[in-house]
Amino acid sequence: MMNDSQFLQEIGARIKKLRTDKNISQNELAMLCDFEKASMSRIESGQTNTTILTLRKICSALDVHICDLMEDREK
Repeated sequence: MMNDSQFLQEIGARIKKLRTDKNISQNELAMLCDFEKASMSRIESGQTNTTILTLRKICSALDVHICDLMEDREK
């Protein structure tokens, strides 16, 4: 089982992949979510334990379901 830090890094990596797959810059995603770019950077790098409401905003901006962040559906 992964520890908390690893889990946050995994969620951040999934957000980054979804964002880059949609050709959205980190700054653009931050603006869509009404965050500062630095906040988005910390989320994507797993440096912050974000709230479920923040994840909901990110998912809405990326047009994905929150479950897409929680499990690797390609496996």
